Amino acid sequence: MALVKSESQKLNILFYNILVAILALASFLLAALELNGLISWQRGPYRLIFMLIWLFFLSDYVIRFFRAGSKKDFLISNLFDLIALIPSHPIFVFFRVARIYSIVRYYNLLWKFGLSGKFTRALHRFLYDTGFIYLLSISLVILIFSSLIFASFEHDSLQNSLWWAITTATTVGYGDVTPKTDGGKIVAAILMLGGIGFLGLLTSTITDFFTNEDKQDAQTKALKQLSKQVNRLTKQVDRLESQLKATSNQSTPASAKHLKKKR
Repeated sequence: MALVKSESQKLNILFYNILVAILALASFLLAALELNGLISWQRGPYRLIFMLIWLFFLSDYVIRFFRAGSKKDFLISNLFDLIALIPSHPIFVFFRVARIYSIVRYYNLLWKFGLSGKFTRALHRFLYDTGFIYLLSISLVILIFSSLIFASFEHDSLQNSLWWAITTATTVGYGDVTPKTDGGKIVAAILMLGGIGFLGLLTSTITDFFTNEDKQDAQTKALKQLSKQVNRLTKQVDRLESQLKATSNQSTPASAKHLKKKR
Protein backbone atom coordinates (compact mmCIF):
# COMPACT_ATOMS: atom_id res chain seq x y z
CA MET A 1 0.00 0.00 0.00
CA ALA A 2 2.85 2.34 0.87
CA LEU A 3 4.50 1.47 -2.44
CA VAL A 4 1.29 2.33 -4.35
CA LYS A 5 1.02 5.62 -2.47
CA SER A 6 4.63 6.43 -3.24
CA GLU A 7 4.11 5.72 -6.94
CA SER A 8 0.96 7.86 -7.00
CA GLN A 9 2.85 10.70 -5.35
CA LYS A 10 5.59 10.44 -7.97
CA LEU A 11 2.99 10.57 -10.74
CA ASN A 12 1.32 13.60 -9.16
CA ILE A 13 4.67 15.39 -8.91
CA LEU A 14 5.44 14.48 -12.53
CA PHE A 15 2.09 15.84 -13.80
CA TYR A 16 2.54 18.96 -11.69
CA ASN A 17 6.04 19.62 -13.08
CA ILE A 18 4.82 19.00 -16.65
CA LEU A 19 2.00 21.52 -16.08
CA VAL A 20 4.44 24.07 -14.67
CA ALA A 21 6.78 23.61 -17.64
CA ILE A 22 3.93 23.92 -20.18
CA LEU A 23 2.53 27.08 -18.57
CA ALA A 24 6.00 28.60 -18.28
CA LEU A 25 6.73 27.92 -21.97
CA ALA A 26 3.30 29.26 -22.93
CA SER A 27 3.94 32.45 -20.98
CA PHE A 28 7.35 32.75 -22.73
CA LEU A 29 5.63 32.54 -26.11
CA LEU A 30 2.95 35.09 -25.19
CA ALA A 31 5.54 37.48 -23.77
CA ALA A 32 7.66 37.17 -26.92
CA LEU A 33 4.62 37.91 -29.09
CA GLU A 34 3.78 40.92 -26.92
CA LEU A 35 7.31 42.32 -27.07
CA ASN A 36 7.25 42.00 -30.88
CA GLY A 37 3.94 43.87 -31.05
CA LEU A 38 1.97 40.92 -32.42
CA ILE A 39 -0.50 40.79 -29.52
CA SER A 40 -1.52 43.03 -26.63
CA TRP A 41 -1.49 41.49 -23.18
CA GLN A 42 -3.79 44.21 -21.83
CA ARG A 43 -6.67 43.62 -24.25
CA GLY A 44 -8.81 40.81 -25.53
CA PRO A 45 -8.46 37.13 -24.62
CA TYR A 46 -4.70 37.45 -24.09
CA ARG A 47 -5.30 39.49 -20.95
CA LEU A 48 -7.38 36.65 -19.50
CA ILE A 49 -4.75 34.05 -20.46
CA PHE A 50 -1.96 36.13 -18.90
CA MET A 51 -4.04 36.60 -15.76
CA LEU A 52 -4.88 32.90 -15.37
CA ILE A 53 -1.24 31.86 -15.84
CA TRP A 54 -0.14 34.59 -13.41
CA LEU A 55 -2.69 33.41 -10.80
CA PHE A 56 -1.43 29.84 -11.15
CA PHE A 57 2.19 30.82 -10.53
CA LEU A 58 1.17 33.18 -7.73
CA SER A 59 -0.74 30.46 -5.87
CA ASP A 60 2.08 28.01 -6.57
CA TYR A 61 4.63 30.42 -5.08
CA VAL A 62 2.48 31.12 -1.99
CA ILE A 63 1.84 27.42 -1.34
CA ARG A 64 5.52 26.53 -1.70
CA PHE A 65 6.46 29.44 0.56
CA PHE A 66 4.22 28.30 3.41
CA ARG A 67 5.28 24.67 3.00
CA ALA A 68 8.99 25.54 3.00
CA GLY A 69 10.90 24.62 6.14
CA SER A 70 13.09 27.72 6.05
CA LYS A 71 11.25 30.77 4.73
CA LYS A 72 14.51 32.72 4.47
CA ASP A 73 16.22 30.08 2.32
CA PHE A 74 13.11 29.81 0.17
CA LEU A 75 13.02 33.56 -0.50
CA ILE A 76 16.71 33.63 -1.38
CA SER A 77 16.65 30.57 -3.65
CA ASN A 78 13.40 31.56 -5.39
CA LEU A 79 14.00 35.24 -6.07
CA PHE A 80 13.61 34.72 -9.81
CA ASP A 81 10.17 33.20 -9.21
CA LEU A 82 9.21 36.28 -7.20
CA ILE A 83 10.46 38.62 -9.93
CA ALA A 84 8.42 36.68 -12.49
CA LEU A 85 5.27 37.51 -10.51
CA ILE A 86 5.62 41.26 -11.12
CA PRO A 87 2.51 41.92 -13.25
CA SER A 88 3.46 45.33 -14.64
CA HIS A 89 5.26 44.11 -17.78
CA PRO A 90 5.51 40.81 -19.74
CA ILE A 91 9.32 40.95 -19.71
CA PHE A 92 9.31 39.65 -16.13
CA VAL A 93 7.74 36.43 -17.41
CA PHE A 94 11.12 35.30 -18.74
CA PHE A 95 12.38 34.91 -15.18
CA ARG A 96 10.24 31.76 -15.06
CA VAL A 97 13.17 30.08 -16.74
CA ALA A 98 14.26 29.42 -13.14
CA ARG A 99 11.30 27.04 -12.73
CA ILE A 100 12.28 25.18 -15.90
CA TYR A 101 15.84 24.88 -14.64
CA SER A 102 14.67 23.61 -11.23
CA ILE A 103 12.61 20.90 -12.94
CA VAL A 104 15.60 19.92 -15.09
CA ARG A 105 17.75 19.67 -11.96
CA TYR A 106 15.05 17.75 -10.05
CA TYR A 107 14.97 14.97 -12.66
CA ASN A 108 18.71 15.17 -13.50
CA LEU A 109 17.78 15.59 -17.16
CA LEU A 110 21.16 17.00 -18.14
CA TRP A 111 22.87 13.90 -16.77
CA LYS A 112 20.33 11.55 -18.40
CA PHE A 113 20.84 13.16 -21.81
CA GLY A 114 24.61 13.05 -21.40
CA LEU A 115 24.95 16.83 -21.14
CA SER A 116 26.26 16.87 -17.59
CA GLY A 117 29.98 16.98 -17.19
CA LYS A 118 32.89 19.19 -16.35
CA PHE A 119 31.17 22.32 -17.73
CA THR A 120 27.93 21.85 -15.77
CA ARG A 121 29.84 21.07 -12.57
CA ALA A 122 31.94 24.21 -13.02
CA LEU A 123 28.79 26.22 -13.75
CA HIS A 124 27.13 24.88 -10.59
CA ARG A 125 30.20 25.78 -8.53
CA PHE A 126 30.27 29.25 -10.06
CA LEU A 127 26.57 29.95 -9.47
CA TYR A 128 25.98 28.37 -6.07
CA ASP A 129 29.24 27.65 -4.26
CA THR A 130 30.45 31.22 -4.74
CA GLY A 131 27.02 32.71 -3.95
CA PHE A 132 26.99 34.47 -7.34
CA ILE A 133 23.37 33.49 -8.06
CA TYR A 134 22.20 35.09 -4.81
CA LEU A 135 24.13 38.32 -5.39
CA LEU A 136 22.80 38.45 -8.94
CA SER A 137 19.24 37.86 -7.75
CA ILE A 138 19.45 40.61 -5.12
CA SER A 139 20.97 42.99 -7.68
CA LEU A 140 18.14 42.26 -10.11
CA VAL A 141 15.55 42.83 -7.39
CA ILE A 142 17.14 46.19 -6.56
CA LEU A 143 17.21 47.19 -10.24
CA ILE A 144 13.65 46.14 -10.90
CA PHE A 145 12.05 47.69 -7.84
CA SER A 146 14.08 50.87 -8.34
CA SER A 147 12.84 51.11 -11.91
CA LEU A 148 9.25 50.50 -10.79
CA ILE A 149 9.46 53.25 -8.15
CA PHE A 150 11.25 55.55 -10.58
CA ALA A 151 8.55 55.00 -13.23
CA SER A 152 5.90 55.83 -10.65
CA PHE A 153 7.59 59.06 -9.56
CA GLU A 154 8.62 60.20 -13.04
CA HIS A 155 5.50 58.94 -14.87
CA ASP A 156 7.76 57.21 -17.38
CA SER A 157 7.52 53.83 -19.10
CA LEU A 158 8.98 50.75 -17.49
CA GLN A 159 11.33 50.21 -20.44
CA ASN A 160 12.91 53.63 -20.01
CA SER A 161 13.00 53.20 -16.23
CA LEU A 162 14.79 49.84 -16.51
CA TRP A 163 17.31 51.38 -18.90
CA TRP A 164 17.83 54.26 -16.48
CA ALA A 165 18.26 51.85 -13.54
CA ILE A 166 20.90 49.79 -15.36
CA THR A 167 22.91 52.80 -16.52
CA THR A 168 22.68 54.37 -13.06
CA ALA A 169 23.68 51.24 -11.13
CA THR A 170 26.63 50.62 -13.43
CA THR A 171 27.66 54.29 -13.06
CA VAL A 172 27.63 54.69 -16.86
CA GLY A 173 25.02 57.47 -16.75
CA TYR A 174 24.33 58.37 -20.38
CA GLY A 175 22.01 61.14 -19.23
CA ASP A 176 19.26 60.34 -21.74
CA VAL A 177 16.89 59.60 -18.82
CA THR A 178 17.26 61.73 -15.71
CA PRO A 179 15.09 62.17 -12.60
CA LYS A 180 13.04 65.36 -12.44
CA THR A 181 11.12 64.84 -9.20
CA ASP A 182 12.47 64.74 -5.65
CA GLY A 183 11.30 61.15 -5.25
CA GLY A 184 13.12 60.13 -8.42
CA LYS A 185 16.31 61.81 -7.23
CA ILE A 186 16.15 59.98 -3.89
CA VAL A 187 15.68 56.66 -5.70
CA ALA A 188 18.63 57.53 -7.97
CA ALA A 189 20.89 58.30 -4.99
CA ILE A 190 19.98 55.03 -3.24
CA LEU A 191 20.45 53.06 -6.46
CA MET A 192 23.86 54.59 -7.13
CA LEU A 193 25.11 53.69 -3.65
CA GLY A 194 23.61 50.20 -3.73
CA GLY A 195 24.66 49.59 -7.33
CA ILE A 196 28.31 50.34 -6.63
CA GLY A 197 28.32 47.94 -3.67
CA PHE A 198 26.56 45.00 -5.32
CA LEU A 199 28.29 45.34 -8.68
CA GLY A 200 31.61 45.43 -6.83
CA LEU A 201 30.68 42.21 -5.05
CA LEU A 202 29.65 40.58 -8.33
CA THR A 203 32.90 41.60 -10.00
CA SER A 204 35.04 40.38 -7.11
CA THR A 205 33.11 37.08 -7.00
CA ILE A 206 33.76 36.46 -10.70
CA THR A 207 37.45 37.40 -10.34
CA ASP A 208 37.94 35.18 -7.27
CA PHE A 209 36.26 32.23 -8.98
CA PHE A 210 38.45 32.30 -12.08
CA THR A 211 41.56 32.98 -10.00
CA ASN A 212 40.81 29.94 -7.84
CA GLU A 213 40.04 27.91 -10.97
CA ASP A 214 43.46 28.78 -12.39
CA LYS A 215 45.11 27.78 -9.12
CA GLN A 216 43.18 24.50 -9.05
CA ASP A 217 44.12 23.79 -12.68
CA ALA A 218 47.79 24.45 -11.88
CA GLN A 219 47.60 22.17 -8.84
CA THR A 220 45.84 19.49 -10.89
CA LYS A 221 48.52 19.63 -13.57
CA ALA A 222 51.26 19.43 -10.91
CA LEU A 223 49.57 16.43 -9.31
CA LYS A 224 49.25 14.69 -12.67
CA GLN A 225 52.93 15.25 -13.40
CA LEU A 226 53.85 13.99 -9.95
CA SER A 227 51.63 10.96 -10.44
CA LYS A 228 53.32 10.20 -13.78
CA GLN A 229 56.74 10.45 -12.15
CA VAL A 230 55.67 8.15 -9.31
CA ASN A 231 54.33 5.62 -11.82
CA ARG A 232 57.57 5.81 -13.80
CA LEU A 233 59.67 5.26 -10.65
CA THR A 234 57.39 2.41 -9.60
CA LYS A 235 57.94 0.67 -12.94
CA GLN A 236 61.70 1.15 -12.65
CA VAL A 237 61.69 -0.32 -9.12
CA ASP A 238 59.62 -3.27 -10.36
CA ARG A 239 62.13 -3.88 -13.17
CA LEU A 240 65.05 -3.70 -10.72
CA GLU A 241 63.33 -6.18 -8.39
CA SER A 242 62.68 -8.59 -11.24
CA GLN A 243 66.33 -8.29 -12.37
CA LEU A 244 67.57 -8.93 -8.82
CA LYS A 245 65.35 -12.00 -8.53
CA ALA A 246 66.59 -13.31 -11.83
CA THR A 247 70.22 -12.73 -10.79
CA SER A 248 69.69 -14.44 -7.44
CA ASN A 249 68.02 -17.40 -9.13
CA GLN A 250 70.96 -17.78 -11.50
CA SER A 251 73.59 -17.48 -8.76
CA THR A 252 71.92 -20.00 -6.44
CA PRO A 253 72.46 -23.10 -8.66
CA ALA A 254 76.05 -22.06 -9.36
CA SER A 255 76.84 -21.77 -5.66
CA ALA A 256 75.18 -25.12 -5.06
CA LYS A 257 77.43 -26.78 -7.67
CA HIS A 258 80.48 -25.17 -6.11
CA LEU A 259 79.58 -26.63 -2.71
CA LYS A 260 79.14 -30.09 -4.19
CA LYS A 261 82.61 -29.95 -5.77
CA LYS A 262 84.13 -29.04 -2.44
CA ARG A 263 82.47 -32.03 -0.82
